[in-house]
Amino acid sequence: MSSARIRTTRARLLAATALAATSALILAGCTAGSAPNGTGTPDTSATVTVGLVLEPTDLDIRTTAGIALDQVLIDNVYQGLVGRTSTNKIVDVLAKSHTVSSDGLTYTFPLQTGVSFGDGKAMTPADVVWSLEQVKKTKTFVNSADLVKVKTISASGDTITLKLSQPDSNLLWALSGRAGLVLEKAATNDLKTTANGTGPYKLTTWKQGDSIALTRNGDYWGTKAKVAGVTFRYYTSPSAAINAVISGDVDVQTAVDATLKSQLTGVDGISLKSGKTTDKYTLAFNNRNKPFTDIRVRQAIREAIDSKALITALGGSGVTQGGPIPALDPGYEDLASVDAYNPDNAKKLLKAAGAENLSLDLTYANFYPAAIGDVLTSDLKKVGITLNVKQTDFTTWINNVLVDHDYELSIVNHAESHDFGNWANPDYYFGYDNKKVQQLYSESLSATDEATAADKLKQAAKIVANDAPADWLYTATTLTAVHDGITGFPTSSTSARLDLADLAKSE
Repeated sequence: MSSARIRTTRARLLAATALAATSALILAGCTAGSAPNGTGTPDTSATVTVGLVLEPTDLDIRTTAGIALDQVLIDNVYQGLVGRTSTNKIVDVLAKSHTVSSDGLTYTFPLQTGVSFGDGKAMTPADVVWSLEQVKKTKTFVNSADLVKVKTISASGDTITLKLSQPDSNLLWALSGRAGLVLEKAATNDLKTTANGTGPYKLTTWKQGDSIALTRNGDYWGTKAKVAGVTFRYYTSPSAAINAVISGDVDVQTAVDATLKSQLTGVDGISLKSGKTTDKYTLAFNNRNKPFTDIRVRQAIREAIDSKALITALGGSGVTQGGPIPALDPGYEDLASVDAYNPDNAKKLLKAAGAENLSLDLTYANFYPAAIGDVLTSDLKKVGITLNVKQTDFTTWINNVLVDHDYELSIVNHAESHDFGNWANPDYYFGYDNKKVQQLYSESLSATDEATAADKLKQAAKIVANDAPADWLYTATTLTAVHDGITGFPTSSTSARLDLADLAKSE
């Protein structure tokens, strides 16, 4: 792994896991309160206050990694040629449409008309070309590598054309994220403290340690925002977040701690809504070292763990996964039956491997619930494995596990979507090296149609699951508390993106 990639991965995981560590797990369909949402007349002069967990360190969307920035700025302030829905579907945004040539080498995007930036300057095709070229050539920009297969970026009239050196089935997804955002070439604003995009909101204030405020962009090229503004407030304490909901200090609170949800149950005027995520809580094995070089040991550990009981212990819930791809991502298949809970067979596998009475170290960051280690310790003890739990600060985890690969077992929430490539990278901290998986992943990226790309991923994921290089403990579901009168707030993938174009508040 290159030093640049390590730095980027450090930043991404720090932001992503810190947020996901406090995210709630709850059974689908749980609601509290009796009054329906969205009754009354929409108030276009209203401001909606939203509670979040992790505040960005600065606002530079190009150089500062971490989902805290994506949550607030992407879709709302910054936009790209294409975007994505909360269920990870690609949609056209600054492009009216998009076409891909049959050989997968040419992408064409006719632009929307009448688009302007928040400072009032018209967006031009030159701004689009410049923005993409800046990302492609500046290796220190977040997700620069996503455009590595793009050979040329050009404009002809109001149409943008990207020509590739080889097909890349992941390109549209990349363009829906950081790599595809359009900034104004001539702008001189300080990106660390301000933002100037084409979205339905403008950034107005950032009070570090407290809040970020957006206001409606009155000159927005599309449908105007339905509220006058949105204020994001940050609550790192789960209890403080609950209190903010009950007191009415926030209209919406994301990432409600499921173990505290009973405090909101039955509270009049508040609903609890669960949504899907790509937050994959993964028990990683160091596949480079014994005893994990023996597949029987890896399978035994997986079969010793009762994922459903773990989910229950963490507040009720999430969903079992069984493999490396979550339900919202292409290539998903329910693999929960692979190495399913079977402690009796786990004992047999350990005996056959000559690995009875193992003692293993489990290292994970201390902002994850201690209950995870408790449940795993209990489960593995039943099959003769002693687990020594070591919770560390996240910086230590980054250095020891992610960078130096000095660990036996470790837990982390891999929150990012479309991240299967980690399993095709033998240099990643998993130490998993399967040439067939790498070949299938490469073939998926080179596919010229979505169905083929997804099928290649599906095949690769099944091989990974059967190889048991980790145990995918569960995929988190997220819980959002919403006051009556609030509509249009997304409830899935809230740890990654919050598109508030349809947000409304009624009296």
